[in-house]
Amino acid sequence: MSLSVYSGSRVLVVGGAGFVGSNLVRKVLGLGAKEVVVVDNFLSSERSNLPEATALRVVEGSIADSSLLESIGSIWDYVFHLATYHGNQSSIADPIADHDNNTLTTLKLFDFLKHSRGIRKIVYASAGCTVAEKTYEHATATTEDAPISLYYDSPYQISKVVGEMYANYYHARHGLPVVKARFQNVYGPGEVLGAGKWRGTPATVWRNVTPSFVYRALKGMPITVDNGGQTSRDFIFVDDIVRGLLLGGSTSEPGAVFNLASGVETTILTLAETIQRLAGSHCEIIGAPKRDWDRSGKRFGSTEQAQKTLGFSAEVGLEAGLKATIEWTQSNLERIEACIQRHSAHMATSG
Repeated sequence: MSLSVYSGSRVLVVGGAGFVGSNLVRKVLGLGAKEVVVVDNFLSSERSNLPEATALRVVEGSIADSSLLESIGSIWDYVFHLATYHGNQSSIADPIADHDNNTLTTLKLFDFLKHSRGIRKIVYASAGCTVAEKTYEHATATTEDAPISLYYDSPYQISKVVGEMYANYYHARHGLPVVKARFQNVYGPGEVLGAGKWRGTPATVWRNVTPSFVYRALKGMPITVDNGGQTSRDFIFVDDIVRGLLLGGSTSEPGAVFNLASGVETTILTLAETIQRLAGSHCEIIGAPKRDWDRSGKRFGSTEQAQKTLGFSAEVGLEAGLKATIEWTQSNLERIEACIQRHSAHMATSG
């Protein structure tokens, strides 16, 4: 289906100042949305991520705030719920903050919107790690109907799967037109290391593997690969994720769940070596033990259902995506380093 359905629409993006959210906002504005409202508490994002546009309104705060919800109203064509307490390690450091910013936000949003009948689709950003097999052996593509575990590696993973459960409940009980998009490892231009506020661990800065490796390669800093680099993930470029989210909003049936994945398994060592080569860096790559909390050593997502139901498949290969990411990082080093510097004292005391 054409993405022209977004022209003239009213769109709410919760967590819209973040990495994926800000890229989505730009795309929706470019498609001619009549009004785009971003709600973000800037815990892991920056206002500067967003463009200046007459159709865009930014509301600072948490979607868990009932008065904020009342102020923005429930008359929307499309809602994209991307807000999250960013990352596994931050959630391990502060499970209560993860609950407040992942689980509670999702419940409050769905409950507030349950009686709205004008919404065409609500797209909830879930995570592929919630159903991936816990293995360091041979990985198989994780499908959407993979079994749900009762044992997770982090509060972040728990909150994401609970969010899916609430989506299913509100769809079945109240007819809320929610669909669930399970992200694999998203990377690309626009991810600012250190964006937002200190969240208790150096993962506040070194939040995702790709931007961390790119920055370190450009600066000639050592790159550490956990599990000797043999851990594997499915890397998907941000432009592909945004297109998948928009297709999910315009095409999928309410209640559906779909992976947004490249379908390609890449080891972390291969990622590091590719970034090192593309950046023209002589940085050292250092092997380290596997992370003690992470049992999902190898994983990648199945693409079959998204191709069948949405007509979605990733278009940007890893090498092309990394080149674009490296170029963007080079052009934004001053901005990135200003964000990193804000947390330098915290990192010095946290080891």
